Amino acid sequence: MWRRLIASAVAVLAVLVIVPLVAFFAAYSVTKVPEPEELVTNQISQIYANDGSTELARIVPPEGNRQNVDIDEIPEEVRNAVLAAEDRNFYDNPGFSITGFGRAAIGQLTGDDAGGGSTITQQYVKQAVVGDERSLVRKGKELVVSAKMANEWSKDEILEAYLNTIYYGRNAYGISAAARAYFAKPVSELTGSEGAVLAATIQRPSQLDPWTNRPEAEQRWNYVADGMASMGAISDHARSEMVYPEVTDPSQDNSGSVAEGTNGLIKRRVLAELNANGITEEAVNTGGLKITTTIDANHQRAMVEQVHATMENQADSVRAAGVAIDPRTGGVRAYFGGDDPTGLDWANAGMQTGSTFKIITMAAAVEQGIPTSTPYDSSPVTTGATEVGNVGGESCGTCSMAEALKRSLNTSFIRVARDLENGPQDVADMAHRLGVAKELPGIGETLRENGGTPYEGITLGQYQSRPQDMASALATLTNRGSMIPAHFVWKVETNEGEMLMDNTDMESTQVIQPEVADEVIGAMTPIAGYSNNHQLAAGRPSAAKTGTAQLGDTGQNKDAWMIGSTPQLATAIWIGDTAGNPLTDATRGGSMYGSGAPSDIWQRFMDQALADTEIEQFESSDGVAIQGSGSGGGGDWTGGGAGEGDAGAG
Repeated sequence: MWRRLIASAVAVLAVLVIVPLVAFFAAYSVTKVPEPEELVTNQISQIYANDGSTELARIVPPEGNRQNVDIDEIPEEVRNAVLAAEDRNFYDNPGFSITGFGRAAIGQLTGDDAGGGSTITQQYVKQAVVGDERSLVRKGKELVVSAKMANEWSKDEILEAYLNTIYYGRNAYGISAAARAYFAKPVSELTGSEGAVLAATIQRPSQLDPWTNRPEAEQRWNYVADGMASMGAISDHARSEMVYPEVTDPSQDNSGSVAEGTNGLIKRRVLAELNANGITEEAVNTGGLKITTTIDANHQRAMVEQVHATMENQADSVRAAGVAIDPRTGGVRAYFGGDDPTGLDWANAGMQTGSTFKIITMAAAVEQGIPTSTPYDSSPVTTGATEVGNVGGESCGTCSMAEALKRSLNTSFIRVARDLENGPQDVADMAHRLGVAKELPGIGETLRENGGTPYEGITLGQYQSRPQDMASALATLTNRGSMIPAHFVWKVETNEGEMLMDNTDMESTQVIQPEVADEVIGAMTPIAGYSNNHQLAAGRPSAAKTGTAQLGDTGQNKDAWMIGSTPQLATAIWIGDTAGNPLTDATRGGSMYGSGAPSDIWQRFMDQALADTEIEQFESSDGVAIQGSGSGGGGDWTGGGAGEGDAGAG
């Protein structure tokens, strides 16, 4: 018996230890370590609209972008910043991390992302030799080449090759190109603080550019600077004296990428989505990929044209954003976040949503058995220390929740929120289920009050959400409660035709019952016509809601919204004054409301985008199409934009 056990143990030992060791040394003996110049040739990657032929952007690494420099030309503090960011034990380790390899191997077997822990030597080998395919074979090659390189090259040679190879964002390959791209200076003139900025970008180049994401970039910079001190590369006093440096405007750097106007913002969203799915920005810049997006070329053209036409006479500080999503696929069909391809993306920025959020409250109420026919008092109501009224003193006395939605009565919806089992928390939870982001950069957790339960003002749009969020939530309601995450990437292919990413048939999640969504959509159908006659052409039914957020206690407005859908398209339009001025309507005069310029853009965009499509009816649970009002049946509100509510309560 003992002999059999010993024999079994020896066999297991052979499988687990001896066989891998034999394989390792066999591979080691035949593996050639490449020279730094033996790198993957940069190739153009192209981003297309959904038709596969309309180009939205090109990613063109410029010739001569990478310029090798001797390690002696790189200031020591800059080198130490990179070590602090990526491999603090670089000069002491054998070139590879067994524990990191073990985590990666377990991850491959279990399907979990167990990456991380790679040394600088491994990162260089991955970049220059073996690629980033997710497989045990590739990781094994990386381990072998890294081990051999550590024996054949000095540490300084490896570090020099790494610094000349790694990608820093802004199409900058190598530390020399990065110094020019971020600070417009030669690498030899970089300070330790500037080196820490570059080192901080290596982890996520496109997402940690200080120009577009200063909070996260500075957080990573602090991690690097603290690491420099803990390594003894700088003194604690020098660390305390470090100040975050300013970087150059990326639009002033001729990076070779081609993306004009709002297409540059679409490119940014596409790259972020690819990165989140394991396709790194380095792969995009060197892989010659064909990236097909969900953007419809005709819809995109209509969005840009209608935003430009409507905004032509507005003040210089007034900005607009628009997002249109296909409810049946979750694909973003049109996107406008601004005309600056490297500027702030207003479609991806958080703003107070005003009365558009009342549809979220209504969905929570209907789900809890409170039908839209339930009567509610519209007299003034006190929430917290604030007395809330309705715009222009509007009142219906007591009327149904559906009528209160059409008239956008704040007071009625404060009372609806109070009737929910968990009050305003149910509104926040419903919003997240429908597709509103739970976290936003620079804001953190959304729809919360100092990390706790939101105020009742949530129902009036007190908290910040993005235009994309509102389009996504509306798309879920339009799709009868079936949510498909909003996305930009349809599919990604290599030049050889290999499919790296495929979103052509994304799964949906039923987040609320169809009859709940149907009832909310039904209540929204009269609103476009009621709001200054913004019904769609040819009697096409729509489900809509306007909204406005006030500018403090001034009695003026700062944000104006229109969200509305047909069965084929859910669209959110936002206009706001970014200088903190009162938002005025250049066409109509006076304060701007959602039923003004935002509804103009929405109506004209939807009519143009859907002109050649079939007129579809909204489905309902009883099999009878939901019928909306095709005209201004509720009467026009010309003074206050359909009685839109105040987002300042709470």
